Amino acid sequence: MRRPPDERDLFQESTMTFGEHLEELRVCLFRAIVGLALGCVVGLIVGGPVVHFIQTPLHAALEKYYQDEAVKRSLDPAELEKLARAGYTRPEDIQRFQEILQARKRQRDPVSFEVVYVDPKGPLGSIVAGGSGEATLEPVVLFHPLAEDSRTRASSLNAQEGFMIYLKASLLVGAVLASPWVFLQIWTFVAAGLYRHEKRYVHVFLPFSVVLFLAGMATAFFFVFQPVLNFLLSFNSMLGINPEPRINEWMGFVLLVPLAFGIGFQLPLAMLFMERIGIFTVEAYLSYWRVAVLAIFVLAMIILPTGDPYSLIIMAGAMTLLYFAGILLCRFLPRRRSAFEEG
Repeated sequence: MRRPPDERDLFQESTMTFGEHLEELRVCLFRAIVGLALGCVVGLIVGGPVVHFIQTPLHAALEKYYQDEAVKRSLDPAELEKLARAGYTRPEDIQRFQEILQARKRQRDPVSFEVVYVDPKGPLGSIVAGGSGEATLEPVVLFHPLAEDSRTRASSLNAQEGFMIYLKASLLVGAVLASPWVFLQIWTFVAAGLYRHEKRYVHVFLPFSVVLFLAGMATAFFFVFQPVLNFLLSFNSMLGINPEPRINEWMGFVLLVPLAFGIGFQLPLAMLFMERIGIFTVEAYLSYWRVAVLAIFVLAMIILPTGDPYSLIIMAGAMTLLYFAGILLCRFLPRRRSAFEEG
C-alpha cells in the first residue's frame, strides 16, 4: 500500500531564504525585461501603422466635436447674419442648411462650414476671409470635409516628438506581445515562495491572467476612450475653446489607461488565488463586499490619469462585477483534493 506523503516532504521543498527570494526576483525581472525588449523590436517594425491606429478614437472624437460645432454655429446669431448675407434668408433655408450638416454626419461623411467673402470681379481663387472691405465682396458658404480638416488630427510641437511617439508605440506593441512571457515570470516568482501543493495554481491561473489582461486593455481602447474624449471635449465647446491635442500627451493617455484596466482585470484571479492558499475565505469576501466596492472606486480614482467620471464608472463598475465573479469562482470552481484528506 502506497504511503501517504509526509507533510514535511511537501512543505520542506518550498523553504527559501530572503536572499534566495531576491535572487529569484532578479532572474524573473531580467527575463521579463528581455521579453519586453524583444517585443519592442517587433513593435519598431509595425510602429507606423500602430500610431495611426491608436489615433482613431481621438480622430473620431475631434470630428464629432467640429461637426457639432458646425451645427451649433448654424444657430448662432452672428453666423445666421452671415448666412443671410450669403442668401440663406428664409427659416426654411436655415433648416435645410442644418439638415445638410446632420445628414452628412449620419452618413459618416461629416462636414464643417465657414462663410467667406469673394471678389466677384476677381479670379475664383482669390478667397478672402470676412473682415475689412465686406461692402465690395460677396459672401459664400464653403463646406469642408472633416476628414481633410487639419484640426481633427493631433499635432506635435517640436521636431523630435514624432520620433518619441514612434518609440512609445513600439513600447505599447512590445507590452502586448510580451504580456504572456511577463506574466509567466511574475507567476514564477510567486510560485517560488509557495509550497509544492500550492504551485499547481500557477499553471492554471497563467493563461487566464493573460486573457484578462488583454481583455482589460481592449475594454479601455474600444469602450472607454471614445466616451471619455467626448466628455472632455464638451468642456471645450462650453468654454468656446477649440482643442489642439498633442500627440505626445495622447500617447501617454493610451499607455496608462489600458495598462490600468489590464491590471485591474486581474482581480478575480487574485481573489481565487488568495482563497486557495488560505489567506481569505468566501465568507470573508461576502461579508466585506461593501468595503471592497468602496476600495475599488477609490483605487480607480487613484490609478486613472484622466479624472473624468466616465472612465471611473466603467473601470470601477467592471471591477465590481469582477469582484463578484471572483466570489463565484471561489465557491463553484472544484477544489483539488489534498493528499492528506481521508478516503
